[in-house]
Amino acid sequence: MPETLPAGITDTAPAHLRRRSRGLFASRGGAWVTGLSVLVSLMALLPIAFVIGVYLDTGWATLVPLVFRPRVGELLVNTVLLVVITVPLCIVLGVTLAWLTERTNLPGRRAWSLLATAPLAVPAFVHSYAWVSLVPPIHGLSAGVLVSVIAYFPFLYLPVAATLRRLDPAIEDVAESMGLKPWAVFLRVVLPQLRLAICGGALLVGLHLLAEYGLYAMIRFDTFTTAIFDQFKSTFNGPAANLLAGVLALCCLAMLTFESAARGHARYARVGSGSAREQRMVMLGTPAIVLAQVLQIVTCTLALGVPLITLGKWLIAGGSEVWNWPELLPALEQTLLLGVAGAALTTCAAIPIAWLSIRSPGRLQRMLESCNYITSSLPGIVVALALVTVTIHFARPIYQTTITVLLAYLLMFLPRALVSLRAGIAQAPVELENMARSLGRSPARALWLITLRLAAPGAAAGAALVFLAITNELTATLLLAPNGTRTLATGFWALTSEIDYAAAAPYALAMIVLSLPLTGILYHQSKKTAGR
Repeated sequence: MPETLPAGITDTAPAHLRRRSRGLFASRGGAWVTGLSVLVSLMALLPIAFVIGVYLDTGWATLVPLVFRPRVGELLVNTVLLVVITVPLCIVLGVTLAWLTERTNLPGRRAWSLLATAPLAVPAFVHSYAWVSLVPPIHGLSAGVLVSVIAYFPFLYLPVAATLRRLDPAIEDVAESMGLKPWAVFLRVVLPQLRLAICGGALLVGLHLLAEYGLYAMIRFDTFTTAIFDQFKSTFNGPAANLLAGVLALCCLAMLTFESAARGHARYARVGSGSAREQRMVMLGTPAIVLAQVLQIVTCTLALGVPLITLGKWLIAGGSEVWNWPELLPALEQTLLLGVAGAALTTCAAIPIAWLSIRSPGRLQRMLESCNYITSSLPGIVVALALVTVTIHFARPIYQTTITVLLAYLLMFLPRALVSLRAGIAQAPVELENMARSLGRSPARALWLITLRLAAPGAAAGAALVFLAITNELTATLLLAPNGTRTLATGFWALTSEIDYAAAAPYALAMIVLSLPLTGILYHQSKKTAGR
């Protein structure tokens, strides 16, 4: 496979020099990098091995009545209905908002674009908390769909909006010159070009729906994740919870397979940068603009107004007494410590795999990388149950310690660091690394002094994404954290479980404030990807 160079850089080196450069890499640095990559990937396979081991150890006689029972059927129906209804609604809403903000003369398009991204700063279970506070009777499938759509539609909006910015307007010009109406141009030309973005965003939404616990527990809607957590708390690592985790893992793998098939094998790349002009803009009439503004206002009100107004209401109602600093500050401190430690560990673990993917791409590298992506797609509760089982049987000293919590974060969030690191390392020429080695530097020192310094911005972006994911993580922390550990998320959950919504409001506000940088990173990355 040819080595990929950054955009705008031409590889003029003779073929024999490039082969020699790769040989230098393989002889001096490849072995230890491959070894570390294999070690990380094998560790990432623990949850998959746990799922398989549960089914093998349980035995057919016990497995059949536990899996094929009415309760599992009810959970499966709930989960499937949630996914089947929510994902299409997120697609419709995300694509519509992206088209309005990127391709129409809608007034205030930039502001609406920022507001469409902002709901990501509000954790999903905080959305649920706000709605339960506002409408206490809210519960069931309809409530789950409503809250899920307003919490997760930005996962569709961001990639679709970025793709719309990058499309070559000349393609649409050609289609229109052949007599197609504007709506036909969108359906037959633009929409097929959005296929990858829609599939990727839909996969993210679907995986979040399968993994989410706090949102559905608060509105009393049973899914596999809520049932597993309740079963684990009542029977502590009983076979029922483990088997439900296996069913949930199979649902995740089925979703990954379906998304891969939906993507197809069509090519969407183009040679060159396309037409050097602005994207085609659709001029909406006054009635259409009014309807578009109403849609934007309603969406913004539901996704941002409800949680922020609810938080403000509880903070005002509780007064200064809700700011319980002796408990809030330690929770903030533990959140920051776990976030920094987890981000550092995850980023360091991603370095060998990212380096191998750029310096020596091949079948082994793709297989190692896939192990981490598949594991990260599993719900946090499955990862947590796997680590509970493994540590109890094989590593009792680290059971329910900070080490186990950090390992869970590593398995769940490594791809977030991997993607950013890979992009950063790709910008560091291998020739500089080889020159450092020729001057007597060891492979590890050359990697540290040259490559990682050049890849520092990508590493920092990946670490920030991991850090902010950890600050809002709930299920794995609840199951694995040592006694006495209280993060912002677990502290918020403990208070809402006691129906003390006023005391929980400062925790929710702190999580939103910590999550705002993530929203900014995602928004600016989508702009950068689009070449703006």
